[in-house]
Amino acid sequence: MPTEPRENPNLRATEADREAVVERLQEAAADGRLGFEELDERLGLALSATTHGELVPLTADLTPAVLPSTAKPLVLDGGSHGLSRSGRWQVPPHITVHGGSGGATVDFTETECVLSEVGVEAHGDKGGVTLVVPDSWAVDSDEVDPGFGGVTNRTTAGHLPGSPLIRLTGTGGSGGLYVRHPSGRQRRRQQRT
Repeated sequence: MPTEPRENPNLRATEADREAVVERLQEAAADGRLGFEELDERLGLALSATTHGELVPLTADLTPAVLPSTAKPLVLDGGSHGLSRSGRWQVPPHITVHGGSGGATVDFTETECVLSEVGVEAHGDKGGVTLVVPDSWAVDSDEVDPGFGGVTNRTTAGHLPGSPLIRLTGTGGSGGLYVRHPSGRQRRRQQRT
C-alpha cells in the first residue's frame, strides 16, 4: 500500500477512522502478521491519532501494494431473477457484474479485502447494478459511461488511508449504476452480528 494518503495527511481523523485502523490491526494480529507487543504499540498510536497522516503508517505494511495477478476475476450476472452478493466473501482484484433484467447488488460491507485497489466493471443493463461499500472505502466512478440509466455515486468523499479504492468502469445501460454506503438497517444488523 502506498504510504501517501489520497487526501491531505493533515486532515483530522474521525473516531470511525481510528476504529477502522484498530479493527485492521486486530485482524492482522489474529492472522499472525503482528505480535502482541507490536499490536499493543500500534493500538495505542491508533487510538491517540489526530490526523490521517498518523494513521497511515500503522497499517501501510499490512496491505499488499500490488494486486495478485493470478487471482481469478469474479463474474456476476443478475439474469432475469436478480442477484445479490453479500455477507463474508474474499474480494478478488477484478469483478465484472451485469444487472441483466433482474438487477444485481454487490455488498462489500462484510467482505475480506486485503487489496489496495479493486477493479469493478459494471453494466447496468435493464435491471441496474447497486454497489454497497464501507464508509472508509473510496469509489472512483469517473470512467463509467452513464448510458440511459445514469450513474449515482452517493459515497462520501472521505477515504481512510489504507482502505480499498474501487475503480468503477462500464456502463449504466438503461437500469443505471448506484453506489452507496450501508443503510441504517444494514449497520444495525452488522452491529448485532
